[in-house]
Amino acid sequence: MPLDPNDLIPDVRDGLTRVERVVLYCLHETQKEFPGRNVPTATLYGRVVEHVDLSVPQFQKILQRLTGRGV
Repeated sequence: MPLDPNDLIPDVRDGLTRVERVVLYCLHETQKEFPGRNVPTATLYGRVVEHVDLSVPQFQKILQRLTGRGV
């Protein structure tokens, strides 16, 4: 199922899209399973695609934006 264009519109409250919010939620939940350690990106991607249909490049672009390491 492809992304709904509405999923990519930033929310006026904080500027996050629905997809970015899903990534942050999955990161938060997965961090609970890896206390004191970094969450493997592949694990996070697997959790995110359970909620939204994202390609790896789309996922990486979102992570870059959220971490401030984008090009």
